[in-house]
Amino acid sequence: MTSIVRRLAIATTLLAAFVVALGAYTRLKDAGLGCPDWPGCYGFLTVPEHIDDIKIAEARFPDSPVEADKGWPEMIHRYFASTLGLLIIIQAVLCVRYFRRVKRENEDLAMVDRPPLKLPLFLVLLVICQGIFGMWTVTLKLWPQVVSGHLLGGFATLSLLFLLTLRMFKSSAQNHQMNEFQPMSSHFSLWAVAGLVLVIVQVFLGAWTASNYAALACPDFPTCQGSWWPEMNLHAGFNLFQSIGPNYLGGIMDSDSRVAIHMVHRVGALLLTAYLILMSWRLWRISNRPVKVAIVVVLVALTLQVSLGIINVVWLTPLPIAVAHNAGGAILLMTLVYLNFKLYYSRQPSAITKTTALQFAHNAEVSS
Repeated sequence: MTSIVRRLAIATTLLAAFVVALGAYTRLKDAGLGCPDWPGCYGFLTVPEHIDDIKIAEARFPDSPVEADKGWPEMIHRYFASTLGLLIIIQAVLCVRYFRRVKRENEDLAMVDRPPLKLPLFLVLLVICQGIFGMWTVTLKLWPQVVSGHLLGGFATLSLLFLLTLRMFKSSAQNHQMNEFQPMSSHFSLWAVAGLVLVIVQVFLGAWTASNYAALACPDFPTCQGSWWPEMNLHAGFNLFQSIGPNYLGGIMDSDSRVAIHMVHRVGALLLTAYLILMSWRLWRISNRPVKVAIVVVLVALTLQVSLGIINVVWLTPLPIAVAHNAGGAILLMTLVYLNFKLYYSRQPSAITKTTALQFAHNAEVSS
């Protein structure tokens, strides 16, 4: 059973990565309202293309003419997102079934390789919330709060699926001697936790920038509109109580508000970069080899993301680079999850080692 769940975890994680990238492509192509209804498209299961279907569609939604080149990216995103949700539910069902079997048969050795239970169930809840946010994205006409929340939810789903996959393979990866574990102070692990939190904050800033169409508010780098600190309206730019009702496609904020969003995102990226470099230096000195590998992965992802961000501005957000920058944010978040995972288990002996020790003690007691 565990081999099936492990393979499913890998497949689901890869599919989630594709869905995140596809969602970015849909949003950046301005196809978020390519279908004005949900879950279908103009009342159809696919994008209407036949002349008769188009007439029916435009009669149903007279304010939204059919644009197949925008409708199809949106529907394809929905198809893959629905498939992802189905796989997550199947994954949770398998984990629950295996947990019950192990508990019923009292298979102590199998408990070592038992799939996690709470995380798959939480992922089911999360993917249901993602479906609701996907619906609201359309019905509330790209309201920035919902679009940003939907993007954060997609990143969270991908990261937690990645964490689930890591936990699935934890026992086999840690099947080695106790002396290979180097105890680490919990004080230093807080560096990585703080790094993870800061990356999440930066992801939100990126989502807010995208949902308010502020990526082009500063078309130059490192200055913004020829100034190191241009005119901006922070209060309006981060007004989280925007009214519901207008069509937010293309954004409705004024220039100063969008400049404020863009500049805060830039400053956040600068502070995050400085912190992750400092974190890496502090952790490197007291880390074992697996953690050092994770630190290198974080720094590589950080370098890639910063480079894509700069290119995005200088080249005026070409679609492939913009999608890559979005994907880079997800990758950076996953590397921080990976680093925290490695740090956490570097301070603990493997489950296999602990189980073996318990068995040895039990056998010794019986023989005596």
